[in-house]
Amino acid sequence: MNSRLHKINLELNVYRLQLINHPLYAHVIEVEDFQIFMEQHVFAVWDFMSLLKSLQRGLTCTEIPWKPIGNPIIRRFINEIVLSEESDLNNKGEIASHYELYIDAMNEIGANTKLIDSFLDVLDSGFSTNEALDKTEINQETKDFVNFTFSTLNENSIHKIAAVFTFGREDLIPDMFIQILKEMQNKGQENISKLIYYLERHIEIDGDNHGPISLKMIEEMCGDNTQKWNEVAEIAKEALKKRISLWDGILESITKKDSKTISFDQLLHNN
Repeated sequence: MNSRLHKINLELNVYRLQLINHPLYAHVIEVEDFQIFMEQHVFAVWDFMSLLKSLQRGLTCTEIPWKPIGNPIIRRFINEIVLSEESDLNNKGEIASHYELYIDAMNEIGANTKLIDSFLDVLDSGFSTNEALDKTEINQETKDFVNFTFSTLNENSIHKIAAVFTFGREDLIPDMFIQILKEMQNKGQENISKLIYYLERHIEIDGDNHGPISLKMIEEMCGDNTQKWNEVAEIAKEALKKRISLWDGILESITKKDSKTISFDQLLHNN
């Protein structure tokens, strides 16, 4: 591995460990917890596509007349990810984007899609992403996460966008979620098959080849430019911090739900 990439990975380890050991995972154990999780996390699923499309626009030719640009390996990498994310297959073999797979899973599990739907409606009305988020009643941490993504995109600095994509959007949903869901399914829970499919498909798509090629993409963009390498390191840290904060907000929402349930149970017990 490139020495500069190695240095960045070492610097990011402290944030990755915080994500790996985040207390959120121990609290997502019931269907209601997954509903709360998905109602916030869907915004990260949605904004990922704008991140990916910005890379496709910057690293492949999307203009007419067409001409070959950039590294052909990176071109193929980006186009393969766009294909799998925008036009994958659902559990019935029908074509759907991963966002649409996630929405289907939310509907099946009983999660509320009205927040993300109304947000997209506001966007369609001509409001900016920031304005649409202000009008949407979601966690502040979720708003901050999406605003960070779009502030990065608005800079139009391709190496920074690639850094957020490479270091901040690797698979950060642990396999343990799938195990919890399968245990619930074995106990008779029937409305979670689409969520299991989404998670398994997501992990399958983000296979071993994506990581090394995305690092190669960073190497090619930064070359011997010290300033670019420093900017990649800083924005990668910020991306992971925003993910930690997103998880913090979801955890707080779940614990609030748990405390209300306990209080109600105590009230019934006292009466």
